[in-house]
Amino acid sequence: MSGLAPLNAEWKHPDELVKILRLKQKQKALQARIKKQELDQPTSSPKLSIQDKRKNPFAVCSQSVAKKAKSEVVEEDTLFQLLHNSEIPKASNANLEAPLESKNFLDNAQWYSEEEEPLEKLYKYLPVDWSIKTRLRLLTPKPILAGNLKTSQEASGLTSFIRGIDPATTSTGLDISPGALFHQSTLYWQHPHLPWLTLYPRTARQDSSCNPLGSTEINALSRQWTESFRSVFQLLRARQCPYFYLCANSFTVLFRAAGIGGCPELHAIITPSSRGMRAALRHEEIVFRQPLKSKANETPEKPPADSIGGFEEVKEEPSDDDMDEEEWLENLGVDASEIKKISLRSAQRQQKKECESDFGDQSALLIEGAECAALFNYLLNCKSIVTNVGRLAGIPPTLLSPVAFLGATLRGLQVRSSKVRLEETNYHSVELSGVLLPHVLPYLSNLLHSATEDNFSATMANNLSSLAFTKVSQALIQDILEDKDKKQASDQVFGQENLSDCGLNAAILQAMCRVDAEAVKVMDRMSFNRESSSFTLS
Repeated sequence: MSGLAPLNAEWKHPDELVKILRLKQKQKALQARIKKQELDQPTSSPKLSIQDKRKNPFAVCSQSVAKKAKSEVVEEDTLFQLLHNSEIPKASNANLEAPLESKNFLDNAQWYSEEEEPLEKLYKYLPVDWSIKTRLRLLTPKPILAGNLKTSQEASGLTSFIRGIDPATTSTGLDISPGALFHQSTLYWQHPHLPWLTLYPRTARQDSSCNPLGSTEINALSRQWTESFRSVFQLLRARQCPYFYLCANSFTVLFRAAGIGGCPELHAIITPSSRGMRAALRHEEIVFRQPLKSKANETPEKPPADSIGGFEEVKEEPSDDDMDEEEWLENLGVDASEIKKISLRSAQRQQKKECESDFGDQSALLIEGAECAALFNYLLNCKSIVTNVGRLAGIPPTLLSPVAFLGATLRGLQVRSSKVRLEETNYHSVELSGVLLPHVLPYLSNLLHSATEDNFSATMANNLSSLAFTKVSQALIQDILEDKDKKQASDQVFGQENLSDCGLNAAILQAMCRVDAEAVKVMDRMSFNRESSSFTLS
């Protein structure tokens, strides 16, 4: 009857009883643990024997491990001596100071991590980004005279741009105020120009609100485009134009004059490309290279490729490998139908490998020297560069240039000024939208550097399909630096002098002809620090 609860005991719910039992079990376990720790603490009594020493708290408590431990008595004795050495008081003192040591360790670890992280790189000169930008936003502490220009400022900026002169360094009667110089940077030349259509960036999607052009209009546009393309290409060959873009629906071509980017010859960069386009260029016997194609993913396309200067040069050479393979299978007695299936599968695998890099940065093509004339003729007569469907049906590719050419239309960027507040600081913002060619950002940077005494920053929106132009330029400069000699250095100066009448001022021309590891870079954001007189890029 002792196990029964007294009559006056309060009735408890079964769940409460379970909680009480669990609580009692936890209390007993806690008391047993405390008692065990008190027994394990070292005292001033004589040393314990091996049989009385406490067990390693990190050891696995199992019979198999205990049996195995008996066979290692010598190792346990050695460990016991080390653990019960006379240095135990020092170790206990060290444990008391463990939090301080751990804190110092974290501080040191943080210091090392900050030391290992690469610091923000500073650039003495602003690199050139050859991608086409669609938007640029400038932030300065003081206002930039970009809107509400005076008549003289707008007229002087327009005249300076059309004539290709720098009024700040040339003795003319033109206005050289910051407003006039800023207006000069917002202009460019384009062909064709159809006010009801956006011809850059070009997209061939369907647009029901746009009426298709008739055959008369399409033929007239084609004739005018042929004359304009020939005009700007001749200016480029004569080094009266530093560069221009040909923007088709599926690819873009950057033509650059000799001397730009350290290249001693006229050259062109095409991005992106496809297997069909490369086959068409080979059919026209146009030699090209793929600078961004990694050697690991490089697959030989027919005709076979020869490696020259780290690039891939494709030539038209006959190959009888497939014929030899078929003859070998025939000699083995393989049926003709099976040979046909094997050849078909092999061709499909080869085509899949060749198309892996299509429409990417690795598909960018480089054409140099006399091959550019062959490329010009190919583009002039190629009918596939003009789409037959969509809102741009029958409209030839867009030509963009910093200098005037036959049939070109003078276009201007859209400028919008505003005030913004960032991190409790007021800034003046100027946003440019439209087609921003590579010379615009260096020009504005030089203008703000000389016209203001404050820091400034710029944020850009790049056209992703044109980023390969900058990457190819970096590969070309890297190849030049690896084989740099006195002749190449003299060619760089010679090329810059020959381009002195191309329409760009000397500072921008020097930046585009510079050959060093920091001359070209893809940029999304730029900031200038007046104290260090350097640029920070990201």
